[in-house]
Amino acid sequence: MDETTMTMDAKKAQLCRIFAASLRPFFEQMRCDLHRLQEIRLRVNGPLMVVYDHRETFVSRHGRLSGDEADAVIVTLDEIRETMAYISDYSLYAYEDEIRQGFITIQGGHRVGIAGKIVLEDGKIKNIKYISFINIRLAHQIPGCADRVMPYIKSGKAIYHTLIISPPRCGKTTILRDIIRQISSSPDGINVGVVDERSEIAACYMGVPQNDVGIRTDVLDCCPKAEGMLMLIRSMSPQVIAVDEVGSRQDLKAIEYVINCGCKLIATVHGSSVDDLRSRPVLRRLVQERLFERYVVLGGLSAAGSIGAVFDAFGSNLLRP
Repeated sequence: MDETTMTMDAKKAQLCRIFAASLRPFFEQMRCDLHRLQEIRLRVNGPLMVVYDHRETFVSRHGRLSGDEADAVIVTLDEIRETMAYISDYSLYAYEDEIRQGFITIQGGHRVGIAGKIVLEDGKIKNIKYISFINIRLAHQIPGCADRVMPYIKSGKAIYHTLIISPPRCGKTTILRDIIRQISSSPDGINVGVVDERSEIAACYMGVPQNDVGIRTDVLDCCPKAEGMLMLIRSMSPQVIAVDEVGSRQDLKAIEYVINCGCKLIATVHGSSVDDLRSRPVLRRLVQERLFERYVVLGGLSAAGSIGAVFDAFGSNLLRP
């Protein structure tokens, strides 16, 4: 069930249930637009904080958003432990694979980032124990947020290799998700394969996407991007592959493989401009070799997916006023 089918009251009740019983009243009393609530942070012996409308603020003892730290709710270790018990349905072991990556995806598609003491085995992360820090990133879908960019990356049934460039918190994953949905579910829709390494695009919970990613979309959840792109090509016959936050040398090799196989690729990367990519050795090759046919540059915090420019492979800005 997504935001379009669940009422705000039901969504708020669902969210409240993951917190320790002593913390729930503060969220139940809190008057805010859930569409604008982005993060909830719990730190042991620290103030309860949220990111609301792109601004960090405290949650007061009266359940209000406040700039006064002295009035903030202080989170205890027991409250963090109880919250983690609810998040994991009393079985952290069942989420061990996700925990070693630093997060758990819960019902509703929300991603719970965790930090604490890292347990190593043979030099690799095996687990996280003594969890003392929790960051809940709320999943938000904005159907139609990709409408403005679709004419530049899709022509008839043809899709252009597209790289979305965005600073943090400017909606790159949100707009990527809506592009996937539109490509997959339109009357002339095609098969899309999604490698969802951090469970942020489809937000699968027990294997089921919590976000609407379209009727012709297959998802590899919690799978490394490079390996996942190759797996999808070999097994699911996608016409388009979508991935979030590329940047490693392994990613570059997989991108080249996907493109050479005739499959279209839509990806995102952290950055502020095409020139920003040229300053990074691995990403420089993407631009110099013109592997992508479209570069969509996002910018500004006014709305998720605000588009600053759309360039073709030769650097011409295609964005219409």
